[in-house]
Amino acid sequence: MPRKIILDCDPGHDDAVALLLAQAHPAIELLAVTTVAGNQSLPKVTHNALGVATLAGITAPVAAGAEGPLVRSAEFAADIHGDSGLDGVVLPEASVTLDARGAVDLIIDLVMSHEPGEITLVPTGPLTNIALAVRREPRIVDRVREVVLMGGSARSGNLTPVAEFNIAFDPEAAAEVFEAGWPVVMAGLDVTHQALARPHIAARIAAAGGPKAEFMRDLLAEYGRRYADVQGFEAPPVHDPVAVAIVIDEELSGGAPSHFDLVRAPIAIETTGRHTTGMTVVDLRPWVSREVPTSVALGLDADWFWDLVVDAVAASPAP
Repeated sequence: MPRKIILDCDPGHDDAVALLLAQAHPAIELLAVTTVAGNQSLPKVTHNALGVATLAGITAPVAAGAEGPLVRSAEFAADIHGDSGLDGVVLPEASVTLDARGAVDLIIDLVMSHEPGEITLVPTGPLTNIALAVRREPRIVDRVREVVLMGGSARSGNLTPVAEFNIAFDPEAAAEVFEAGWPVVMAGLDVTHQALARPHIAARIAAAGGPKAEFMRDLLAEYGRRYADVQGFEAPPVHDPVAVAIVIDEELSGGAPSHFDLVRAPIAIETTGRHTTGMTVVDLRPWVSREVPTSVALGLDADWFWDLVVDAVAASPAP
């Protein structure tokens, strides 16, 4: 049985790759796509999600969510993702329409209408929608199988010296999600900075041919240029599909993933520090108890990961 997921995202170049992977891989059943402000404003990322869903052949419902953080002002990532959130690519005219429900209601409806342990939440943007869903319907915490998210870091940040963008965008929401008591797997910069789209990877993707390959070619070219200009990367880290890949690995392995190094550890979110707001404080001290529901990904098999992505690009969209 494929793993049922809800992909909560803010497309965003790497979110687009996560959508392609989630739709194409047979170990995943994509139940819904929900959008949240983050990489760009909510109307822009929702437009992008609908276009990518059309390109990928996604038929699951798409719903728009939070327009900004719980208590802070929104600060978008235009330096990396551009004014549109997906600069550098041409999206098809969307044939997918928005679900009449908002993202929070859709998440709650799906979780509550499935058996406990059936649905995994995969947030690849700020955690505002997930926190709001828990506030509105706390019973989802006991029904969700796990939350596998892209965000945070055990060592250093990208928005600030210690904070990663998704968590820093809405640290209060992140704190609520991490403290809810459900299993949380954090795929942060420690692991996603190992998922680099080097030139030979881009060449493999381009060689796949077809509309998705052309889209990915343009996406990686623009994304790579921006990462080189802004953060000095020789090849861009493709963050968000790493979270989807962890779920795939868990499903294929029948439990603990075999292609990732996951470490169970306490994780706290800093919300009040003068210089550390948005930091994910991961306690890796060896004598600290590991009897906690939170885990951090510290390593991955990059060749295996890129095989997943290349195969997803080469796969024919659903009819």
